[in-house]
Amino acid sequence: MASLERDHSSGRYKVRFRLHGVCYKRSIKTRDCKEARATVVRLEETIRLIERGRLDLPADADPATFILSDGKQKSKVMAPKVRTLGALFEAYRANLPPGAKEESTLEAEDRHIKHLKRHLRSRTVTQSLSLTQMQQYVQKRSLDEWRGKTIGPDTIKKELTTFRFIWNWGVLHGHLSGRAPINGISLPKTDEKPPFMAWDEIAQIVERQRLDGEAEKEVWDCLFLRTNEIEELLAHVQSAALHPFIYPMFVLVAHTGARRSEILRSEITDFDFRSRTVLLREKKKSRKKAVTFRRVPMTDLLTTVIANWTQTRSQGRMTFPRSLLPLARLQGSLDVPMSGSQATDHFDQTLAGSKWSKVRGFHVFRHSFASNCASKGLDQRVIDEWMGHQTDEMRRRYRHLFPEQQRSAIDSVFGRNGK
Repeated sequence: MASLERDHSSGRYKVRFRLHGVCYKRSIKTRDCKEARATVVRLEETIRLIERGRLDLPADADPATFILSDGKQKSKVMAPKVRTLGALFEAYRANLPPGAKEESTLEAEDRHIKHLKRHLRSRTVTQSLSLTQMQQYVQKRSLDEWRGKTIGPDTIKKELTTFRFIWNWGVLHGHLSGRAPINGISLPKTDEKPPFMAWDEIAQIVERQRLDGEAEKEVWDCLFLRTNEIEELLAHVQSAALHPFIYPMFVLVAHTGARRSEILRSEITDFDFRSRTVLLREKKKSRKKAVTFRRVPMTDLLTTVIANWTQTRSQGRMTFPRSLLPLARLQGSLDVPMSGSQATDHFDQTLAGSKWSKVRGFHVFRHSFASNCASKGLDQRVIDEWMGHQTDEMRRRYRHLFPEQQRSAIDSVFGRNGK
């Protein structure tokens, strides 16, 4: 009723059988003779049950598949359309709802995906990836260079986090199974980022060590501005700004410690001048909520500047819409936030050519806000509430700015003057 054949090239067995006068030939995907013969026995029993009417062959079933599965499977198991790494990444981006992630987050994911595809190969079957291959990815990325420096472990860790997130998305949608093969990966050790330093401290280090280029930029990344320096910088911005929206934008970030994205996402109705608070919309705090909120009190300067700014806006929802930009009419919808890159361009242009050009981005105001609050002895819980999400690593970077609290602590142990 059925016969076995062995493929000489692959060594696998095929079975040939007849049902209702039709001949079928299928691979049974084994090289084991004993297993192949057992399959034939079960196959012949299934055919006898069908011929005797004790097992019904469904009208929509594939006969060969039905018989080889002992009468359990109606159709062939189709291989998932998303098999390769490249296809998985494409499917993930195609199915990502609009507005689910920040523009900057999507840009970072795109960079990570580019490097994952380059070293792991787009045509690699995703499910076949192993821990060994992912460890090799780490080694290869560690040899890559960017601006004359090798890629650091923090960057590689972020890329692996993106890989794991997309893998889990694939599991959720039935494209993959199991955990991402990155548990147990070894990353090169890295140094903790140095603590924040004042302007004069950094200038002294640069001069003493004769730093320039990337080395000098790295040190200036540790800058925090004291409150008097922030006042001086804002005065420069007020006089040098080419557009009216720039000064209010600087004051808002300097006096709230908000992220750039939160400043751009703000709406005019977020400013409550009766309670003198501003509502900040954040997207990085919760994985379950698209947007969460926190309130930060407004200083006298911020209240005055934003009140004057909003009075000039007769219509529109956004605090800093795209319509404020030159040539905005060429950029489609106007009552939407300007992009992060557009805001940064105006940030750099406003400070260019001045001593404040050392200030590298809006984030300097964010950690300056936290550092100045810490130096005044504010409760850490209050700082965290105003700042939104903070990490222990970030707190450690400005913890040295608690001189009075630390002095009180050591004095409580040993007393003053050794008494």
